[in-house]
Amino acid sequence: MAKVFVVNKSCHDFSKAESYGKIIFLTTGSVNRYATSAMFREFEKELKNSNPDDYILVSGMTIMSTIAGAMFARKHKRLNLLVWKSRDKDYEEKIINMKDWR
Repeated sequence: MAKVFVVNKSCHDFSKAESYGKIIFLTTGSVNRYATSAMFREFEKELKNSNPDDYILVSGMTIMSTIAGAMFARKHKRLNLLVWKSRDKDYEEKIINMKDWR
């Protein structure tokens, strides 16, 4: 089963993302936006167990999603994102294959 790595657990209801896989929260609540090395170390605990068919669910601060996405892309040569579409009230997957990119 695929995993959905939610960058930050907040008061948002993430249940619609469960159709893409098991929800795993990388952080919860308030995070220091300037502690980027600490974010990396925190994300590494879970993302080291990620697979190419897993997802990063964009949430929380931009810097957090950027770091999580970069880590996933470096490991798997692809980036699988789940992005909330307000109009549809659901997530949409965005997949970028970087296998042949230099």
